[in-house]
Amino acid sequence: MKKSVLISVFAALFAAVICVGCFMRIPLGPVPIVLQNMLCILTGVLLGGYLGGIPTAIFLLAGLIGLPVYSGGTSGLAVWMGPTGGFLPGYLLGAIVAGFIAGKPSVTQKKPDAITIIRVVAAIFAGMIILYIPGVIRFAFWGLEKGKVPAGSSALRYTMGACVIPFLPGDLVKIIIAIPVALAVRPVLAQYLFTEKKTAKTTETAEVSEENTDKQ
Repeated sequence: MKKSVLISVFAALFAAVICVGCFMRIPLGPVPIVLQNMLCILTGVLLGGYLGGIPTAIFLLAGLIGLPVYSGGTSGLAVWMGPTGGFLPGYLLGAIVAGFIAGKPSVTQKKPDAITIIRVVAAIFAGMIILYIPGVIRFAFWGLEKGKVPAGSSALRYTMGACVIPFLPGDLVKIIIAIPVALAVRPVLAQYLFTEKKTAKTTETAEVSEENTDKQ
């Protein structure tokens, strides 16, 4: 099977996993605890590089056209315009950044070395932090617009208390779980997605060696 077909298959599969994550949520005030944020970052790290954001992009597009794949089975532009709508583009931004930090999985590396572990850990932490930025900005503006910010408080303080601080322990647990999963799965994916290039290089080397042998 061609590499492009395999990439499409895995991208669609990971997008489906993210979509299924919409049913895994715990209500907690205006912003529920969800699994989708970590799934987006995890798929970004697993695929690495520019491929890392493709599953999340598919998931976001599916919800935008009306499929009930956003948190709680919601969909549509109304979710984007709601108080937590900023987290949706944050998912994509976080996945892309995490993918580039983690880099493409190595075909030859069976066990992660220290550099790979550091890159994966940094990628997951960075992705989780970055995805909050658009969400915090949107929620803060929504709080000001709707008059939700208490007197004597700032929009940032209100937002941090409503949709950041309460979720940090849960996000830390997700990160702790995601790191070993990423380190274990990346080498497996590499064998499926990136062996073609290695084979071509090996073939080219073999042809050169054969040519040199003929000359001798």
